[in-house]
Amino acid sequence: MPAATQTLIDQSFLEKLERLTIHWQKSFPGLVGGHNASRFAGPGQEFLDHRNFHHGDDLRAVNWRAYMRLEKLFLKMFQIEPRVPVRLLFDTSLSMGTGEPAKFDYARKLVAALAYVGLVRLDTIVLNPFAASLGQEHVCSGGRHRFGPAAEYLMKLEMAEATDFTAAARRFVSKYVSRGLLVIVSDFLSDGDCEKPLQYLAEFGHELFLVHVWSEEDRTPPWTGELELTDAETGEHLELDFDAGARERYTAAFDEHSERIRRVALRHGGRYVSIPVSMPVEDAVFGPLIRARGVQG
Repeated sequence: MPAATQTLIDQSFLEKLERLTIHWQKSFPGLVGGHNASRFAGPGQEFLDHRNFHHGDDLRAVNWRAYMRLEKLFLKMFQIEPRVPVRLLFDTSLSMGTGEPAKFDYARKLVAALAYVGLVRLDTIVLNPFAASLGQEHVCSGGRHRFGPAAEYLMKLEMAEATDFTAAARRFVSKYVSRGLLVIVSDFLSDGDCEKPLQYLAEFGHELFLVHVWSEEDRTPPWTGELELTDAETGEHLELDFDAGARERYTAAFDEHSERIRRVALRHGGRYVSIPVSMPVEDAVFGPLIRARGVQG
């Protein structure tokens, strides 16, 4: 496995991810995948890959010849066409550089985990960063052996510019005509509006799964006294006197902002999950993401 892959996400975590499936709730006419049952062997289907056997898997898909040689159970995976496209949009704006660990690094690991889940299940995955607009995409499909290039792509990304959800949403709609599952990983912090662009994406028929990553200082700033703050994206300076009452009002405003984003997703049949970067990525996948039915075992 490439060194970049090892740095981003370790092998033991990858093995645990193999039991999961990316889940969506909408019905996309003529497309299959995700939570649909038909994904294993059958006439006219093209063999693509193997994955480890897990409890509850269909024994009919076991490669028994491999078992005789290796004494280990592997499942044969076959391509079923056409499949629902899964697009992972993730925020690479400068505000993602804050937090411990940095939201940017945390988001890349989450995106890598979701990409691996999709690849094992033979989904077609599109990785697309965004900030002022959409960045250069990376498309991967065809099994776990395509994960290495995807991980290397994620490792090479850098933060830049301010977030413009409107520009990114308009570019996305013009670029991706076919409807599918749209996972957006972001801190949803922007000098402009993000609710209307999200609604715009949903109204075009994409199913939204919003993954809100945030640091503790995003929600509850630890500072007290006279402060001079600089916006990470715009460079704008702000002087203020920050006390306990101001902190409470700021936290309430953050929670209200998060709730408005959540309502946009739910109003259009999508999902929303809030994840602090203090939570280990593995716990986030097997906790909040499963509870939100973004992935399922």
